[in-house]
Amino acid sequence: MLRHVQLRVIRISPFANRLSFDAPPAVQRLRCLANYEALRFSSPILTLGETLVARMKERSASSGGKYVSVHLRFEEDMVAFSCCIFDGGRQEKFDMEAARERGWRGKFTKPGRIIRPGAIRINGKCPLTPLEVGLMLRGMGFDRNTSIYLASGKIYDAERNMAPLFEMFPLLQTKEMLASPEELAPYQNYSSRMAGIDYTVCLHSEVFVTTQGGNFPHFLMGHRRYLYGGHSKTIRPDKRKLAQIFDNPSIGWKTFKRHMLNMRSHSDSKGFELKRPNDSIYSFPCPDCMCRIGKSEDSRSASAT
Repeated sequence: MLRHVQLRVIRISPFANRLSFDAPPAVQRLRCLANYEALRFSSPILTLGETLVARMKERSASSGGKYVSVHLRFEEDMVAFSCCIFDGGRQEKFDMEAARERGWRGKFTKPGRIIRPGAIRINGKCPLTPLEVGLMLRGMGFDRNTSIYLASGKIYDAERNMAPLFEMFPLLQTKEMLASPEELAPYQNYSSRMAGIDYTVCLHSEVFVTTQGGNFPHFLMGHRRYLYGGHSKTIRPDKRKLAQIFDNPSIGWKTFKRHMLNMRSHSDSKGFELKRPNDSIYSFPCPDCMCRIGKSEDSRSASAT
């Protein structure tokens, strides 16, 4: 027993969904303490993440050190799993079929299974492309001088897909651009550790833009609300509406921009949200988690979900 204590290692099996989100106050407070105070990234990950935060602020000096973080899910596995069709032609079809077979071994080719990419897109289930994200942000009023941090894994067909986003936002940075290969080497082959670095940089951004669901944005939204006393600037676009707008060949820029500004305004108006019954406390920590106000900035910046 003493040996395990001396190793100071605890392994916790997944259990979050086994406990109601509408639990008694004492349980909620314990969750808050565990989620936002006790659980932290390891020192090397946290140190590198905070180093990249400082570098982003340096590169954002013209805007007072403020920057926008964007969580982009356009990696090969995400594109393949979505079953959506983009503009890659035969090569994309070949790549996606190969990725599905590697990752899910026949799941998508079972007899009787019908995949309707058009319906998937209409329902807002397709990941946004880098081009769509760029157009959305420009429509929302972010210009070429906006400093952007892009949190992502390896983008599918990056050379082709990322070109328009870099053209629209030349100040865009990624962890691979901010850190040296030597700094990233210990984490390069560990996706969760790389995500921890992204998480830290996104946590301290002026605005966080999420383009796809998942644990990363949901925990981050809640952590930012906790960190900033309930208020945080988060943009969560309505992807069903976006699909309709992007697929409208006759829409003009003025109309497009009006839609995007309305979408951004709707996100801003929901900056402070109280948790409703059955909402995830990890995404909506108010009011259950807001029991400790005035924590030191050092304590806040060190905590991680």
